[in-house]
Amino acid sequence: MTSSRPLPRLLGRMVLPPLAAPAVGLALTRLLRRIAARQPAILSRLGPHQQARFLIDVQDGPLLLLIEPGARRIAALPRRRPAPPHDAAIHGRLAAFLAMLHGAEDGDALFFSGELQIGGDTSAVLALRNALDDAELDLTEELAALAAAPFDGWLRRVSALAARRSGYALSRQEQMP
Repeated sequence: MTSSRPLPRLLGRMVLPPLAAPAVGLALTRLLRRIAARQPAILSRLGPHQQARFLIDVQDGPLLLLIEPGARRIAALPRRRPAPPHDAAIHGRLAAFLAMLHGAEDGDALFFSGELQIGGDTSAVLALRNALDDAELDLTEELAALAAAPFDGWLRRVSALAARRSGYALSRQEQMP
């Protein structure tokens, strides 16, 4: 499955400055709203699960993410706090989340292999995974679209370099027929 290394332990244990988590949450909320505006089918694909609260636990990172699709909001919370109330949860390493998001690994295979674990409302998790699969998102391109020239090109180059060095799927790769 995912062959990339986990994030260094230091990142998972890092104590973030007090305003870091809210700032990350605001940035991710802006990104989510941009994606939802450009691809509204993502939210409609969730059906009744639009109002679900999804906890994303990147186990090798310092933050938990609480995604509320209906409110178009993502909260970033320090790991040291108890998990907030949620309807469904997905736990795993960053490499597995990125591989699933960018289509480098099959989401079902990641769940069945145990690289990603789910909890709570499994039908909500399945709806979220299907919505993300259908959207064929590319986080590097989404972030580059937010940046003005010449930063967009710089971001793409840095992302490609980081992907090569880390083994993480930081963007969607075109599949060869």
